[in-house]
Amino acid sequence: MQSFEWVDAESVEQAVTLLGESKDGRPVVAKAGGMDLLDLMKGGVLSPHRVVNLKGIKGLDGVRFDARQGLELGALVTLSRISREPEVRNRFVALSEAAEHAATPQVRNAATIGGNLLQRPRCWYFRNEHFHQAGGDDLARVRDGQNQYHAIFDNQRTAMVHASTPATALLAYGASVELVGPGGKTRTVPVSELLLPPDMKRPRDTVLAPNELLTRVRIPAPAAGTRAAYHKQGERESYDWPLCDVAVVLQLDGRVVRQAAIAMGWVAPTPRRATEAEKLLVGRPVDEELARQVAKAAVAGATPLSKNAYKVSILETVVRRTVLAAAKA
Repeated sequence: MQSFEWVDAESVEQAVTLLGESKDGRPVVAKAGGMDLLDLMKGGVLSPHRVVNLKGIKGLDGVRFDARQGLELGALVTLSRISREPEVRNRFVALSEAAEHAATPQVRNAATIGGNLLQRPRCWYFRNEHFHQAGGDDLARVRDGQNQYHAIFDNQRTAMVHASTPATALLAYGASVELVGPGGKTRTVPVSELLLPPDMKRPRDTVLAPNELLTRVRIPAPAAGTRAAYHKQGERESYDWPLCDVAVVLQLDGRVVRQAAIAMGWVAPTPRRATEAEKLLVGRPVDEELARQVAKAAVAGATPLSKNAYKVSILETVVRRTVLAAAKA
């Protein structure tokens, strides 16, 4: 690990200014919980010139709910707090469950929602310093190598998957993020547009500019009759990276579905909406047979690699179970 400069930012404005001052071709990076950043630095994947610590910035660790505006999470709110916050558990259960099932208790106590969204892929090729140095066709190596945990959708250009479990729930809820740049210029970006397919040759996998800071996450207030469910499927019940995870948000009128969102994580380069499957739900009451049809539609078009075809049937089962759970919530 190379030496680097450490700066404790006292305001969003100062942090943005510091982030824009790169040197010697080495990047300036922001640190919140630091869980992903430390891994990247120790693995030789990232060698920053400066680390800007955000933990001292006041006002970025708040949780606020308004019946008209919805939920607002400061970027420094930890996953542990999200999992147990009463307003989140009562009104946004899929997000609460996604946060509660991320990583380990120790990690959840430190990891922030902002950092979790902006983390780099957990692909073992991406995290290997020697793989980066080797050059050549990265995707070809993954296709011919150990790809059992990689993407089964949209994997023509990259097979890496995004590592955030809360991102799956946030996508289903139609969440957005607030980004602040130089001069206090603020823009709002939907989570569906925030994340980019992972790329080893790019310093980040989001639309975030080098001198922008993610400051808040917002979720619209749920409509009457909204129910939701989340399920993470791993190889073990104990701490493990997911094979897939699914968040389902339904707006019901009695037993009939008026609106539906199905988000699937860990199966594509970015969390994926199952739009065709969602259409099957609208205007119909949910039962076991409809849930099976929806699940089959959700996995239609999958293009598994040499060692991960098993993920297709697992994902189909998880979608079916999560749809049924949301309808009964």
